Amino acid sequence: MPPNTTASSGHKPGKSGRKKGRKARLLVLVLVLAIIGGIAYGAYWSISTVRASLPQTTGSITLDGLSGPVDVKRDSYGIPQIYASSDADLFMAQGYVQAQDRFYEMDVRRHMTSGRLSEMFGKGQVKDDEFLRTLGWDRVAQKEYDTTLSASTKKYLQAYAKGVNAYLKGKDGKDISLEYAALGFENNYKPQKWTPVDSIAWLKAMAWDLRGNMQDEIDRALMTTRLGPQQIADLYPEYPYSRNQPIVTEGEYDEYTKTFGSDDNSTSTSTSGTTGSTSSSSGSALTSQLSSLSNVLEDLPTAVGVNGQGIGSNSWVVAGKNTITGKPLLANDPHLEASLPSVWYQMGLHCRAISSKCQYDVSGYTFAGMPGVVIGHNQNIAWGMTNSGVDTTDLYLEKLSGDGYLYDGKTKPFTSRTETIKVAGGASKKIVVRETNNGPLLSDRDDELVKVGKKATVDTAAPDRGDGYGIALRWTAEDPGTTMDAVFAIDKASNWTEFRAASTKFDVPSQNLVYADTKNNIGYTLPGKIPTRGKGDGSLPVPGWDPKYDWDGYIPQAALPYEFNPKRGYIVTANQAVIDKDKYPYTLTTDWGYGTRSQRITDLIQSKIDGGGKISTDDMRQMQLDDSSEIAKLIVPKLLKLDIDDPDVREAQKLLEGWDYTQDADSAAAAYFNSVWRNILKLAFGNKLPKELRVKGQCLFVSPVDTTGPADEDNQKVRECGERDADEAQPDGGDRWFEVVRKLMDDPTSDWWTTPKSGNRPGASNMNQLFKRAMIDARWELTAKLGKDIDTWSWGRLHRLFLKNQTLGTEGPGIVKYVLNRGPWKLSGGEATVNATGWNAAGGYGVVWVPSMRMVVNLDNFDKSKWINLTGASGHAYSAHYTDQTSKWVNGELLPWSFSSKAVDDSTSDTLVLKP
Repeated sequence: MPPNTTASSGHKPGKSGRKKGRKARLLVLVLVLAIIGGIAYGAYWSISTVRASLPQTTGSITLDGLSGPVDVKRDSYGIPQIYASSDADLFMAQGYVQAQDRFYEMDVRRHMTSGRLSEMFGKGQVKDDEFLRTLGWDRVAQKEYDTTLSASTKKYLQAYAKGVNAYLKGKDGKDISLEYAALGFENNYKPQKWTPVDSIAWLKAMAWDLRGNMQDEIDRALMTTRLGPQQIADLYPEYPYSRNQPIVTEGEYDEYTKTFGSDDNSTSTSTSGTTGSTSSSSGSALTSQLSSLSNVLEDLPTAVGVNGQGIGSNSWVVAGKNTITGKPLLANDPHLEASLPSVWYQMGLHCRAISSKCQYDVSGYTFAGMPGVVIGHNQNIAWGMTNSGVDTTDLYLEKLSGDGYLYDGKTKPFTSRTETIKVAGGASKKIVVRETNNGPLLSDRDDELVKVGKKATVDTAAPDRGDGYGIALRWTAEDPGTTMDAVFAIDKASNWTEFRAASTKFDVPSQNLVYADTKNNIGYTLPGKIPTRGKGDGSLPVPGWDPKYDWDGYIPQAALPYEFNPKRGYIVTANQAVIDKDKYPYTLTTDWGYGTRSQRITDLIQSKIDGGGKISTDDMRQMQLDDSSEIAKLIVPKLLKLDIDDPDVREAQKLLEGWDYTQDADSAAAAYFNSVWRNILKLAFGNKLPKELRVKGQCLFVSPVDTTGPADEDNQKVRECGERDADEAQPDGGDRWFEVVRKLMDDPTSDWWTTPKSGNRPGASNMNQLFKRAMIDARWELTAKLGKDIDTWSWGRLHRLFLKNQTLGTEGPGIVKYVLNRGPWKLSGGEATVNATGWNAAGGYGVVWVPSMRMVVNLDNFDKSKWINLTGASGHAYSAHYTDQTSKWVNGELLPWSFSSKAVDDSTSDTLVLKP
């Protein structure tokens, strides 16, 4: 039986909900008309079907399992604030409410994390399921639940699952979400009960997307097919410590050096990206296998990012001495893949009275499907996160032999298991997952990898080929962890000491955590399970048969960098280096972000302080929207000095005169410069990279291997077509490429600046000639895309955001896509700017990742804090709250963020009472 309901049983628009309600009714009308027209998909959508899953947000509902009444107060944007009298009731209600708004999203996520997408979407997902089963996220999550998590965390997870299942009780798929009806699942698919492990497994998916330098590790190895060691080093320059400050500059690193500097587990801190060793056995076998592995990774569905590429974030905190209020201000905007609905879910979890029975009063952002709050504030502290980028993965080339693998001169047996993949509308498929001491064999999941492992030629120094070579993954998230414990501990921490203690449990993924409290303290800490290596620095794949390359431990938590109340009065984290490599004895990674965003934020804060000003909440918001292009500041003066003969190109060149380097959506100069930048990268680097890194379908006649310049007349060129998805290809134009170009500009006759003539486009033999060619190519590229009249050009016409439902919005028929997807929006910002609306220069100008939310917390008065989400609270396509925050997000606006009971009451539009 469905839950007993009293009073209103449907959605009631709030105080400001009438206009949004009209929009929702219009969308329902569109759906009904489409159905009448006979173009519905999978199942007949009646009006009752369309309305069936609209959540009840007023009146009351009786739920078995509650110990007392729970109030769910939603504001005019549908954001819920939950009030309960016990922890168990609080988290049970959280599960119920999130399921009301987002269960389809939750269901897809758990099928992804458990490798069961084929059960929902059929045979097209079998390959993904095979790979995900090999990684075994749900198996590790089960081990965490059984062995490592605290008793209280298990109780909260159980309560959350109980709430989700209370929502599911008595419902068919069509009663839960329109997507189920579209798939025709109302007759043959019934969602299973939610489990605590379903919640934990989502943390593994998040860790996968934030796993660090695995793609760089692959790319460097693939580059060896066409580039030499020095050329690869050119493309992975050292982090510019002297120009872009690391996070920790006033921390306890001197003490670390004295205490841990002679530790046997410490390793060198090389950052060149070319110091690792693959041994002589790597050769073509490794290169070919990595190419296939990269293709598999591209096809995987993502949790929060773009398969680990381009994932960043901004967070910073300013001490009270530098703010208008006299108390800290904290800002955060994680940069993640644009998704619909947003990966984030805003809510508040409030105990009516804080006691041992009910310990939480916290508000912020979490993930649908997971209890607690991930980023936000409670009544005492606030915190934000950015991805640290530390290296927690290594790829191992394995020598396979019969039923085992070679290790230290001996053959060891695989650890293996059989997995059965159920397929909707088809026969089940069984796979065998094999693991070495270095982790699961990823190469078992691709037929091409098997063939290459059997046939590839390797150097004589390698072990005998036998049955071939494979690739295994060593990853910290493959071991049970305690991150779920950390979420609850941080949510109730009341001071710096408790916050740091809680953060040590946040083992995977490793994050930069910034902190502020109402006592006027600010801080930063780096938690995480970060390996130390016997040999190698994690920058390149290594031989699994050599024990010298084993992980030999983890960096002690006490030795991880932190800062507390630095004298400068602020802390900035934006994926830059955590600490100067010369002042820290451990290798955290060889692949930091290069600090373009972090230094820009630092400069903005410091300029305000140097000018005698105090920073306000709105100043923090304005900093989040900063569009300044740092690479344009470097290159544009050079472009303006070039003598251009073609009047049309000269006309475009004049757009750059007087340009302030900001990338507003309506800027013609930003459009032209970014096209020039894209063409510089293509001519100097992109056309010289191996096909495995270039955009799929883009074909070139390339020079012989081991040359970056144009081929001699006598050299025979070969046609090669790119193999990588546009959003993943190189050069992507991020701040690593900023640094590459910055350094090469000091060598204007470098071979990198050479490019052959193409049609009537001139060749180049130095930097100025290549820049001129890029300006010509950009002029005619934009003419084709935007028209010949440059007065009509704008960055936003190129740089557009489309929000797509992550399942049927990408693969469904046209009418379903129309119903579920939204956009486009013309965006300001760009790659490696603070307002990081990322785009991939190899693939085009479309928006790939975005600030997935923005928040500014005011520690003087939490009710004066501000927040915004990319989309809205609801995952229902016909809800008024599906994308009701998006236009404000595009315009850089923030919404009021109510926290106190009075402020919440004043902003409440709908109240739902959950009764025992």
